[in-house]
Amino acid sequence: MKRIVIFASGSGSNAENIITHFQDSGLAKVVHVLTNKKDAKVLDRAQRLQVPSLIFNKEELNNNRVLDALKRLKPDLIVLAGFLLKFPEQIIEEFPNKIINVHPALLPKYGGKGMYGNNVHKAVVANKEDKSGITIHYVNENYDEGAIIFQAETIVDENDTYEDVAAKIHALEQKHFPLVIEQILNTDV
Repeated sequence: MKRIVIFASGSGSNAENIITHFQDSGLAKVVHVLTNKKDAKVLDRAQRLQVPSLIFNKEELNNNRVLDALKRLKPDLIVLAGFLLKFPEQIIEEFPNKIINVHPALLPKYGGKGMYGNNVHKAVVANKEDKSGITIHYVNENYDEGAIIFQAETIVDENDTYEDVAAKIHALEQKHFPLVIEQILNTDV
């Protein structure tokens, strides 16, 4: 059974979707949820779904506390699902090609520091883009610059608000993220 660890900073809807997708799969299991926010809603979701969680601060992410926890957890895949901090190089080096992220835009557009969540959707609408989407990519030492694994797009209508775009992007994440994780785990022997 493959082991997945999820990092999230917010509501955790993608984390919950991944946890429930793999619960009875026989392929993988989410063994832990880690967050940098003690009031993140993902903690409630993890508790309800009986997945252990760990809360840490930015300093603990960059010293060895989180790395040591990951070494004990022995994940086959680390999934960033709405995790807002830059991932430390020492963790990336310890788990090469084992860390993925979902980004709410079609990279390389609208990536980089500060480009997350509604910031992305507002920029897409402000720039009158006719499409947006999601990018699932490997994590490297730079924000949103790792090798692209998968992209899916959606139409942005001229009357769409950023909330409309956010809803379309969320639907793509819910549909595709667990399936791409499954594909990665199935090809990783």
